[in-house]
Order: sequence, then structure tokens, then C-alpha cells
Amino acid sequence: MRTKSEMYQIEQDIQWENPAPGIKRQVMGYDGQLMLVKVDFEEGAIGATHEHYHSQATYVDSGEFELTIDGKTRTLKRGDGYYVAPDEVHGCVCKKAGRLIDVFSPMRADFLNK
Repeated sequence: MRTKSEMYQIEQDIQWENPAPGIKRQVMGYDGQLMLVKVDFEEGAIGATHEHYHSQATYVDSGEFELTIDGKTRTLKRGDGYYVAPDEVHGCVCKKAGRLIDVFSPMRADFLNK
């Protein structure tokens, strides 16, 4: 497994993955301490409730999402963002097709091709 990305990430050269129905993600820059990921959602797609030991900060690049973090639900739109502390339960429902930009620390090794 690679422990860091190339210096430059060219969108057309990076494969998209489909982790769940209506969701695709593209892993961008990363090293052991940090990872940037684009996640596209179709309307109605569900980011299943889950938790992980990584800190996560996310920017809503487009669309509308109903986010639940630690039992609290908010609707977020373009320009909004959220933070998830390590081991906090979170998930989302996409209300209008859009893109989230996720940043994880440390990197999500489970997102990398084996």
C-alpha cells in the first residue's frame, strides 16, 4: 500500500470508487497524517451511519445533505461544513445531488487500493 500520494493529483487520472449505491469517491492527496477525498452523491443516496477513529472535517461543495452527528441532525448546503470527532457516530442522506470534500487525519488507509 502506498503511504503518500503523488505531488499533483489530476482528476482525470484518478479512478473513482463506488463505496455504496449512488455514491462515488475519489481519493486525492494524502500521506500518513492527512487525506483529502471528493465524494459525489446522487439525490437520495445514503451515507450509512458509521464511526472511525479519524478526525474528519468536511466542506459541502454542492448539493444539500441532512447530516446526523452524535444524534444531532442539521441540513447543510453549499458553503457549509462540519467536523466529526474521532469515534463519533455520523451519517447523511443526500437531499439534492452534490459533492462533499472530506479531510481525514490520519489518512484513511481503508480507502486505498490494496
